[in-house]
Amino acid sequence: MARIVVASNRVPSPRDRLARAGGLAVALRNVLQRHGGLWFGWSGEMAENPATAPQLTAVGRITYATLDLAPADYEAYYVTYANSILWPLCHYRLGLIEFRRAAFEGYQRVNTLFAQALAGLLRPDDVVWVHDYHLIPLGAELRRLGVRNKIGFFLHVPFPAKEVFCALPDHLALARALAHYDLIGLQTHHDVDALRDYFAGEADAKTAEDGQVTAFDRHTRIAAFPIGIDTEAFAAAAREADTTPDTKRLKESLRGRSLVLGVDRLDYSKGLPKKIEAFGQLLERWTEHRSHVIFMQISPTSRDTVAQYRALRREVEAVAGRLNGKYAEFDWAPVRYLNRSFSRRIIAGFYRAAQVGFVAPLRDGMNLVAKEYVAAQDPADPGVLVLSRFAGAAEELKSALIVNPFDVDAVADALHRGLTMPLAERRNRWEAMYGTLRSNTIDQWCDSFLQMLAGRDESGKASGAAELPLRRPRAAGEPERHR
Repeated sequence: MARIVVASNRVPSPRDRLARAGGLAVALRNVLQRHGGLWFGWSGEMAENPATAPQLTAVGRITYATLDLAPADYEAYYVTYANSILWPLCHYRLGLIEFRRAAFEGYQRVNTLFAQALAGLLRPDDVVWVHDYHLIPLGAELRRLGVRNKIGFFLHVPFPAKEVFCALPDHLALARALAHYDLIGLQTHHDVDALRDYFAGEADAKTAEDGQVTAFDRHTRIAAFPIGIDTEAFAAAAREADTTPDTKRLKESLRGRSLVLGVDRLDYSKGLPKKIEAFGQLLERWTEHRSHVIFMQISPTSRDTVAQYRALRREVEAVAGRLNGKYAEFDWAPVRYLNRSFSRRIIAGFYRAAQVGFVAPLRDGMNLVAKEYVAAQDPADPGVLVLSRFAGAAEELKSALIVNPFDVDAVADALHRGLTMPLAERRNRWEAMYGTLRSNTIDQWCDSFLQMLAGRDESGKASGAAELPLRRPRAAGEPERHR
């Protein structure tokens, strides 16, 4: 049986409890524990003279292998190239990019160091799964060192249109690196089309019927694997959280008012100022919602070392303050802006208490908040999801109220519709979306990617050397099991 090797920018500490980890971390730990595996990446720590050999920690069937980074490498690889160049590029924010050749050199240098450290840990039949934009060159660097294992790559952010990707001076170098992977996984079919279009236009690539692409004299497969959540476990957590002290406090503070809830990391891709502006339009045009609706936006700080994020925080605080100043009464403020994080358990209860889930990013790879909001709802009295068409989740959750986040008037229309939607329509929409979430869970996402990487055909029969066990399908009506 093949061992799974996961490579990611950050490796969670093996001491962290699963209950505190995000859904992806839980899923990857599950798959590594099931097959036996290695989790490789940056420790999250810096050192002036970091060791070149990774620190190994074994917990159960998982070995965690981590490297520290030198401060200069952290600045070039992580702060500048990954988060100040690739992140805005993939989210269509070209105006925020300040390209520096030295940053790309640092990005390549760290990926080379990672490849050298990882290559010595690999066994001949290992299946390697590389995650996200920080590590695009890792597969090519492993190939350069003679690694012939199956290597797959999954991009958690959007892949931009060809014209946008070509704005990056290093686009050809990154594309050549991608071609070294046996399988490239993307969140949506739109992303798949964008990458294939890039390969066709810039590398004269040919795509076969099975999705195999020939580019730069190499063969790779490109496919969509929309990431899911642990649907039934999250639904159960929301039911339990509905009666916790935190959820009770929230409901008591509303005093019978409706709640519109947004939960987004403080990032310019999330469209936070436009969300607040759209809520202001709701109050301006439908005066009956004044004093009867509260918009609570939870946005924990992220990347506060980057100047654009500090400026965004000031902008969001100013927009929220102006709206409250315009509409607030002595016993009601329209916007509650919370610049802090909450546990997943508390958030699950907040989702369930909200009449409208407000997810309106300007561009997003998937956005699991949308899926968690749907999973958290009470089937007898579900809320309504207002969802940006530019979130990957919109490709699956077609029964949400899909909006263009740049059209604040249309978003206000959707908020009003969600707040006044009849119960029967809310139930029908929720049932359709919940059915989608049950058929595409986070564990199924892991399994489907690894099975394709291992070379299985559609019947499930392995066609390559690396063999992974297929999970037995659930019978109709059989509950999903959780580990």
